[in-house]
Amino acid sequence: MSESRATYVTRKTTETEINCSLNLDGDGVYWVTTGAPFFDHMLQLFTKHGSFDMELTGRGDLAVDGHHTAEDAGLCLGQAIKNALGDKTGINRYGHAIIPMDDALVMAAVDLSGRGHLVFDAPMPATRIGDFDTELVEEFMRALAINGEFNLHIRLLYGKNTHHIIEAIFKALARSLKMAVARDGGESIPSTKGTLEG
Repeated sequence: MSESRATYVTRKTTETEINCSLNLDGDGVYWVTTGAPFFDHMLQLFTKHGSFDMELTGRGDLAVDGHHTAEDAGLCLGQAIKNALGDKTGINRYGHAIIPMDDALVMAAVDLSGRGHLVFDAPMPATRIGDFDTELVEEFMRALAINGEFNLHIRLLYGKNTHHIIEAIFKALARSLKMAVARDGGESIPSTKGTLEG
């Protein structure tokens, strides 16, 4: 059970170029730069609170908008999580967290089931934070869950400040994944099917 759970994913299109290295058994060390400062901050705190090590660099068509950058970052990070987990022997599989951030309270739950699915119930009071389009949070989460092949449920229980809501979302995601990917000391795959592949 001591094998490395680190991986590297890259994606280059005419719209973006994303490079992501991820170690699930890290110390919360990060280097993130996508050209979107608020998004970078959210990815940094995700890494810190998940106790992962991650380097994620991105170059995208931000002059158009941030959609492609956020979506492709989620795509690459999802693939990295999937690759790093291997066959998922000995993991918890499930994780959940309820995270407060001042006025906001967010719940997240994860099932590393091998099936990508997102339920996102977190309306945003504001459409933008600086240059960041807040609807891109859901787009990032969808790409992450689908490409990581896991169930992800996110629900805003209450909150008024959009910055606080989004920060609580990313922290809840981090804590949920940290719990789900943790090794439980067993030697089996946590499924009666014997596999956690779609």
